[in-house]
Amino acid sequence: MSKNYRKSKSDKPLYRHLYVQVLAAIALGALFGWLEPQAAAQDWVKALGDGFVKLIKMAIAPIIFCTVVSGVAHIEDARKVGRVGLKALVYFEIVSTFALAIGLIVGNLSQIGAGFAGKPDPSAIAKYTALAEKRGAVEFLLDIIPDSALGAFAKGDILQVLLFSLFFGFALLTLGERGRALRVIIDDVGHAMFGVIAIVMKAAPIGAFGAMAFAVAKYGSAALYSLAGLIGAFYLTAALFVVLVLGLIARATGFSIFRLLHYLRDELLIVLGTSSSESALPALMEKLQRLGCSKSVVGLVVPTGYSFNLDGTNIYMTLTTLFIAHAMGVELDLTHQATILVVAMLTSKGASGVSGAGFITLAATLSAVDPQLAPGMSLVLGVDKFMSECRALTNFVGNSVAAIVVAHWEGELDRARLDSGLARRIDASDLETAVATD
Repeated sequence: MSKNYRKSKSDKPLYRHLYVQVLAAIALGALFGWLEPQAAAQDWVKALGDGFVKLIKMAIAPIIFCTVVSGVAHIEDARKVGRVGLKALVYFEIVSTFALAIGLIVGNLSQIGAGFAGKPDPSAIAKYTALAEKRGAVEFLLDIIPDSALGAFAKGDILQVLLFSLFFGFALLTLGERGRALRVIIDDVGHAMFGVIAIVMKAAPIGAFGAMAFAVAKYGSAALYSLAGLIGAFYLTAALFVVLVLGLIARATGFSIFRLLHYLRDELLIVLGTSSSESALPALMEKLQRLGCSKSVVGLVVPTGYSFNLDGTNIYMTLTTLFIAHAMGVELDLTHQATILVVAMLTSKGASGVSGAGFITLAATLSAVDPQLAPGMSLVLGVDKFMSECRALTNFVGNSVAAIVVAHWEGELDRARLDSGLARRIDASDLETAVATD
């Protein structure tokens, strides 16, 4: 990237920066939903947010395929893939346990939900309970295997695409020089897909406006007031987790969590507006590579983390489970709470970054811990949307830190690029130039 280009970027008006546009769109959307709830609750407003998320999701599967295949195929030592994967999974499990434990600690200390006056409506969550019952261990393992390679891409199932991509990458690796031309093609397709994302990102303010306006109009301020304690506790707990747990991990690795948040501010605001961490997945992978993490590590850790490293979802499940138990007057002893830790650790695996997935995993957790808690999900159904933003943000930050940490462990982190990247300002629109110059 040329010095002249960087200068022109820094000199452009503030309103032309993507993060400013998204932030303004979120504020305007919330205001519109509050002042004109009938107009904001219409399908066309909802379609603005849903449409943007669908535009992003259409590129997720091919980007993961190209990134993972390219990363594996360029590794001379096939054993490295297994080593990186093992390190990533160990990291995911340790940090996820911290997230689950923090949710339980805050829930017990605050006794959140005690004295709640609402009454659960079992019929409101029947469909979620039905979905949860299908998430047994055997069914989950079988679901990872696609019926066909094309079917995995058609459904956009991250785990299935990831599995096929690993197999394809290993197969391409064994071809040696014969597979060189195909590797080049896959690399070029990957760059083209990031170019597609750069174009789609221009519609981020529109998507954020529609998503926020519809949420406020549909659920209203009364729902927020009635469960303000849960929402506030969840946001505070997630913030503490990011600052303390992830902050200490970042410091031990040699960088500042606050500088990383600033570096990823465009993507964080997009995640906030869409309630989906997947909406910023392609941009995250690109930025982490430009931050000095090797392509192979990013290609393996980030897609895997979107299914196995869901810190925000873990905090949500333990904290919300205790809220429902307190609200319904159900006593959960240490054995029950230990069960919550184990069950939540399992049920969270495979939950994608799509908005609403956390509620389904909550249904699975409650049903496994104590069936009488399942009807209590209707108590949080009205405000789950407002907690999904925080879930997605925490998941996003957690996977960003994980990729840098694993790259550091593997000795594949360019420290100079990391320091310079976190020290300077960057805008998401740099992705267009990155694609054009790479």
